Amino acid sequence: MRIARVAVGDDPRYAVVEGEGEAASYALLKGDPLYVGVERTGQVLPADGVRLLAPVIPRSKVVGVGRNYAEHAAELGNAVPEEPMIFLKPNTAVVGPDDPIVLPAYSSNVHYEGELAVVIARICKDVPVSRALDVVWGYTVANDVTARDKGVTGPWALKKAFDSSCPLGPVLVTDLDPGDLAVRTWVDGELVQDGRTSQMIVGVSELISFVSGIFTLLPGDVILTGTPAGVGPIVAGQRVDVEVEGIGRLSNPVLRR
Repeated sequence: MRIARVAVGDDPRYAVVEGEGEAASYALLKGDPLYVGVERTGQVLPADGVRLLAPVIPRSKVVGVGRNYAEHAAELGNAVPEEPMIFLKPNTAVVGPDDPIVLPAYSSNVHYEGELAVVIARICKDVPVSRALDVVWGYTVANDVTARDKGVTGPWALKKAFDSSCPLGPVLVTDLDPGDLAVRTWVDGELVQDGRTSQMIVGVSELISFVSGIFTLLPGDVILTGTPAGVGPIVAGQRVDVEVEGIGRLSNPVLRR
């Protein structure tokens, strides 16, 4: 099932997505399906009648994972960590499809990082690897935008947590095997990242288990699973597209204010 969060007038609503592209339709739901289940209202909107929003706004946190692809660690001159490298983004970092990535004034070297994102379904703690996928609501596409010239040795807040540093979308897919999905990024139409989730050092189930051993995970929390090789800078006026196989393409313009 594909679930979208859409703007209908001034109100955000959830919808089940049926069909593809311009032929897609959006069957509106009653309430937030994460909490009340999938119950349709009977109202269906065409693709040109909705504006897509980030499919989830975490109530609690976005958990990032650094250097989870060996070639990405190598391209930055870093060793592969002995255990997952964890950082946090606030929910104010989240934006949706076509929302701008606003470059922070304090950085002159901001990079794209296309990733698979995992959305948690329920409260959980110390989840065993064998049951980790049971706590997943679904998967979406993420861009872990990073101020590369900040936070190299100190806190990563300046590097990872600024407003608009976590585009998510375009939809959430509930029935997906995350084991071997293509993850690709384009900047102004040029392919710059082309990896697969099977290249992760630590897989999705192991990441959920590890992270839940540190934090209690809440419904709607997001785990970013790391980026493949090929990261690079973005500047104002460009557009970044990230695509994960089986989910879709997330596209955002880049601005500096």
